[in-house]
Amino acid sequence: MKVRLSLALATGAAMLAMAAPGLQVAAQTVPASEVTAARPMADAPYWNANLPVEQRVADLLSRMTLEEKIAQMNSIWNEKPEIQRDDFTFDPAKAQAKFPNGIGFYTRPSDKKGPGSPRELAPRSIEESVAYVNAMQKWARENTRLGIPIMFHEESLHGLAARDATSFPMPIGLASTWNPDLVREINDLIAGEVRSRGVFHVLSPVVDVARDPRWGRIEETFGEDPFLVGEMGVAAVEGLQGKGKDPKLGAGQVMATLKHMTGHGQPESGTNIGPAPLGERTLREMFFPPFKQVVDRTAIASVMASYNEIDGIPSHSNVWLLQDVLRGEWAYKGALVSDYFAIEEMVSRHRIAADIPEAARMALRAGIDIDFPDGVSFSTLLQQVKDGKVSQAAIDDAVRRVLTMKFDAGLFEQPFVTDLGPALSSDGPAGIALARKAADQSLILLKNEGVLPLNLPADGTKPTIAVIGPNAAVARLGGYYGIPRKTVSPLEGIRALAGSKANLVYSPGVEITLDDDWWVDEVELADPAKNRRMIAEAVEAAKGADTILLFIGDTEQTSREGWADNHLGDRDSLDLVGQQNELFQALKQLGKPIVAVLVNGRPPSYPAIAEGADAVLETWYAGEQQGNAIADALFGRTNPGGKLPVTVAREVGQLPVFYNYKPSAHRGYLFSDVSPLYPFGYGLSYTSFDFGAPSLSAETIRPGDGVTVRVPVSNKGKMTGDEVVQVYLRDEISSVTRPVKELAGFKRVTLKPGETRMVEVDIRPEAFSFWNRDMKFVTEPGSFTLMAGPNSRDVQSVTLTVAP
Repeated sequence: MKVRLSLALATGAAMLAMAAPGLQVAAQTVPASEVTAARPMADAPYWNANLPVEQRVADLLSRMTLEEKIAQMNSIWNEKPEIQRDDFTFDPAKAQAKFPNGIGFYTRPSDKKGPGSPRELAPRSIEESVAYVNAMQKWARENTRLGIPIMFHEESLHGLAARDATSFPMPIGLASTWNPDLVREINDLIAGEVRSRGVFHVLSPVVDVARDPRWGRIEETFGEDPFLVGEMGVAAVEGLQGKGKDPKLGAGQVMATLKHMTGHGQPESGTNIGPAPLGERTLREMFFPPFKQVVDRTAIASVMASYNEIDGIPSHSNVWLLQDVLRGEWAYKGALVSDYFAIEEMVSRHRIAADIPEAARMALRAGIDIDFPDGVSFSTLLQQVKDGKVSQAAIDDAVRRVLTMKFDAGLFEQPFVTDLGPALSSDGPAGIALARKAADQSLILLKNEGVLPLNLPADGTKPTIAVIGPNAAVARLGGYYGIPRKTVSPLEGIRALAGSKANLVYSPGVEITLDDDWWVDEVELADPAKNRRMIAEAVEAAKGADTILLFIGDTEQTSREGWADNHLGDRDSLDLVGQQNELFQALKQLGKPIVAVLVNGRPPSYPAIAEGADAVLETWYAGEQQGNAIADALFGRTNPGGKLPVTVAREVGQLPVFYNYKPSAHRGYLFSDVSPLYPFGYGLSYTSFDFGAPSLSAETIRPGDGVTVRVPVSNKGKMTGDEVVQVYLRDEISSVTRPVKELAGFKRVTLKPGETRMVEVDIRPEAFSFWNRDMKFVTEPGSFTLMAGPNSRDVQSVTLTVAP
């Protein structure tokens, strides 16, 4: 509750007045004086929208000075105060003095002065943000020699990270839906909310394959499997930019950024930006595929390099990775952007450059076009060209890609917001409904010994339900969060659904961390002595309960991006922190049914909970509507149908523990179980599904062919429910070792009680190919086992032959 109260106070009465579910906003035309500006060189070809983009770019590039070109390769974040008035509004005079050659990119116009917690300084309101963007674009057109517009970008990992924007589940929760169509729909709505504020570029999605749950950024990913991550990544980009390969943005769309290229998701020791100890084969089999799928199937506008090194080469200087593979083999034509301050880190952290100018040369040579967030490194390129250390041709190549982005975005035609109505309607009824749908589909039932769904008797008898735990009365949104108009905590959702039909008692039980602000550097666990007193109070409150709902897990500080040595977010343990296990054991002594509701950012490696709870519901950080969605699931208004996008370890000593391991791995351990706590793809339901034996559209295919797997699935229970049909394959004999199984296709289906459906899952031809000893992508003839089931463990098999 403290989080929401602080945000409400920060955003003020205007935000509260617009928080009603039925929010309707009339069109509000922006005064013409704010959104019009004379075009310099109005007859120049680059202003002619009827000409091909390549011709417009060439014309504009030929007119630019070296200073103007370098300006297009840089961005602004920490320098915001230098071009603003004391009230944080844009100051054209200061901008003209500071940036006479224009501004290429601008980092996060929603924040007022650069990096920092929105609790300390509230972000701009929608009106303020739009006015700021319009003012900067007006200055760029009127007061720079060529009138080149500015490209603004925002974070939009699970919703626009700004005020009054819809907040969806974290990506690991979206991956748990196993529903690419839903991910596409969500990102389409996000794009509309972003674009309505005059922003044309976002830094999402993340398609890192995450194979170490110690890593705090695992919450930002779509999980451990390259096929699942690729499908979700493609869907996200299609939602943001539109379907197809046309790079030109349509109405309400924004340019996406694919990140982080690559190996980022399995850092050494599980610590953020740690070395990726990966060979080329592992990169090509596990980490490249999602990036390549997006490049092949969409018009992705930009790719962000990763912080980490691979085999001693930091990605921002990796010519093989970014030039030979991405731009060469994959024929990627778009821009490459740096991660924040990553070029400078080649000096300060990686120690491969003696100074920032040398790091800038390395990044430019590797193919980086744009220096985020501040241009500290690329601002040195002007003098380096003059000194003969950097070629004019290298600068032209980068600027050509930057200008192409801006022309494809339509910025030269209309960089202004002329109608405030769509922006002011953000996080309205459509967003709220979609956020609730996403939360509903993301929930995973991991255990149920007949406790769920909870019953509210029709005869008026009121059961007593104890709502306990540190995550019951707060709506946790996770990292890169925005500030939605209203959030619903689990306690609020339960009260709204069952408050008149049950006696509800609440106690927090423990505190996890003293603060829960994702931005704050220092993380302090709450006082154990105080927690033990709180545990005693919770036990007392729960003594008369019929059922205990225990909300436990993480705060935004116990699992997050560790972006600096003084801002850590990775862990060497996977279990609960802050006396939460003690709270569970104390409540367990009461002999009451306990439903553990997990609210967290990392996979739930909680062995005591898995063993002792009567039911376990994984919710991740489920967005602004999490409270309503969780209540609906607990009381059977909806039927959980999510599936794990990760394998869950029993303990940290099992790591790495991904499902698609090689045949020589996982032989076993003395004194412990080698199996995971929960397998990849796992999730239960309130109904029961029966899988029949799979069959194939053809028992024999040739290299280059695909196949369709047909699986009869029946709902044998009494409740409508969702099941995810998952198809895995194994190459029985291969010239190099292959995983014991690999996800090759899936489909989420809804079945009514008694309904049987033949579910068809298409397997693409490339699923049968791999990188051979000569590092060629080939399909070897032979036998393949295709496995179908509700998760990666419980499968039935059929054999396919790939003929010579």
